[in-house]
Amino acid sequence: MKELKVDPIKNGTVIDHIPAGRVQRVLAILKPRATDVVMMGMNFSSKAMKKKDIIKIEGRELTQNEVNSIALIAPAAKVSIIRDFKVAQKSRVEIPKRIEGLVACPNPKCITNAEPMMTIFNLEDCSTRDLACQYCERVFTADEMTHI
Repeated sequence: MKELKVDPIKNGTVIDHIPAGRVQRVLAILKPRATDVVMMGMNFSSKAMKKKDIIKIEGRELTQNEVNSIALIAPAAKVSIIRDFKVAQKSRVEIPKRIEGLVACPNPKCITNAEPMMTIFNLEDCSTRDLACQYCERVFTADEMTHI
């Protein structure tokens, strides 16, 4: 049996249980710098999900806005903060009830697409990840959103 070995990180963040095929969307949110050490894995076997993606970022802990954004793309993801090679904190992502300035409204007629202003969405349904724009009041799924 072949075994895949991935080096542990001393300090940083591990994002696990990303649905297969969505790792690049998560990386787009994180916007790693050219000097960041990032490990990205796709289509790992998973008992719970059949296939999953994973990201490890050395020397960086995520902001709450980054975690909130990841929740929109990967609602079952787990974020682990690693310090001195040990898991210091582990949590599941949660879509917040109110999302400010993270995603653009898909409605081209929405005022947020014509005026320089912060977008605000309210979570309508956690299970379907439906979000309502506070300005145009249209409801969209998280998959329809484009991150700012």
